Amino acid sequence: MPNLLRGKFNWLAAISVAAAVLVSALLYTQYGQTKPGIKIGVLHSLTGTMAASETPLVDALRLAVEEANQSGGLNGQQIEMIVEDCRSDAAYCAQQAEKLIMQDKVQALFGCWTSACRKAVKSVVGKHHHLLFYPLQYEGLEQSPDIIYTGAAPNQQIIPMALWALQHQGKRFFLIGSDYIFPRTANLMVKDVLLAQGGKLLGEHYVPLGASNMTNIVKEIAAQRPDFVLNTLNGDSNLHFFRALHNAGISAANVPVFSTSVAETGLAAIGVDLTNGHYAAWNYFQSLDNAVNNAFVARFKRRFGKDRVLDDPMEASYIGVKLWVDTVRSQGSTDLALIKTTLAQQTLLAPEGIVAVDYDTRHLWKKAYIGKARADGQFEIVWQSEQPIHPAPFPFYRSRAEWLAMQQTLPGVQP
Repeated sequence: MPNLLRGKFNWLAAISVAAAVLVSALLYTQYGQTKPGIKIGVLHSLTGTMAASETPLVDALRLAVEEANQSGGLNGQQIEMIVEDCRSDAAYCAQQAEKLIMQDKVQALFGCWTSACRKAVKSVVGKHHHLLFYPLQYEGLEQSPDIIYTGAAPNQQIIPMALWALQHQGKRFFLIGSDYIFPRTANLMVKDVLLAQGGKLLGEHYVPLGASNMTNIVKEIAAQRPDFVLNTLNGDSNLHFFRALHNAGISAANVPVFSTSVAETGLAAIGVDLTNGHYAAWNYFQSLDNAVNNAFVARFKRRFGKDRVLDDPMEASYIGVKLWVDTVRSQGSTDLALIKTTLAQQTLLAPEGIVAVDYDTRHLWKKAYIGKARADGQFEIVWQSEQPIHPAPFPFYRSRAEWLAMQQTLPGVQP
């Protein structure tokens, strides 16, 4: 072959190789990992006194994220979870929220359990005009344009439970809780409604988060023999409380306990022999028998193990991601101002039933349920509201200013 032709073929070969490389790159760009992922931040305690309660919520969030990614992600982009351990420390959790927003550039935050943690993170989210999904029932007296509250306000959980207990168990009641914002504020509301209905308060005690010595309180319960105990303890203090009741010979048959923070995962951690026959109020129970929940439970067990259980805070975490994903998909954007405006009008057919974001308060309309703990670690539903309940974070019988002023005077509540 003449040298001239040989040179021409060499150039053609080089061009062909270059073209093949270019096509491969374009194909990879189109079908491979073409766009950077959309990041979300997860703030839950994986260590410390709240770890047993909060760790399962990360799995619920992970399931929602994986399902969204499997169904196409967000407009072609995959969701990436960045999980930070709050270490059962509100101040540290706020530091991690700052890091997630400023360094990791997350598009939304999902997390917190205690009100102290939420309030610490709320300050960070407000400073950056960011977005937090908070999945826990809580004491109310708060609303923020930067937070979607997927848990219950007091009129959707603790108040219906207290009134039901008064009607079905008797008028003499005893209060025990952890010494921070939620128990003290919620019990202020409980005393309002129960005393107005002829209830009689026999005792009221608060212990630090993580407290394990319940002997003296249980002795007082044994001596007073209330018709029921309303329990707002959080974290692993619940294990010590129910164990102390059991050791003192106090059973659900003679002094039933109505809990606000003991769900299915709590029953498993405490032990069904200690909790059988006691009560809890939530907006979701795993035992709810509807098609959406049955499918949800089946998917979760396939992903994380057949012996795992679901509870209300887990479901509330899951639906927080679902609401966010639906909103981003509908708008084709992650612009925070647009997303927050659109979120305030969202509805969702959730495992617990239909939920809707209340435009004014950013809380969800939710049904309320009361369950009785069974020996199999599940709850038998003994009461449910007829319809989803409108969230009322500021109960109507006092002004907002009066509520906030009263809350600041409570022991254990920081300004």
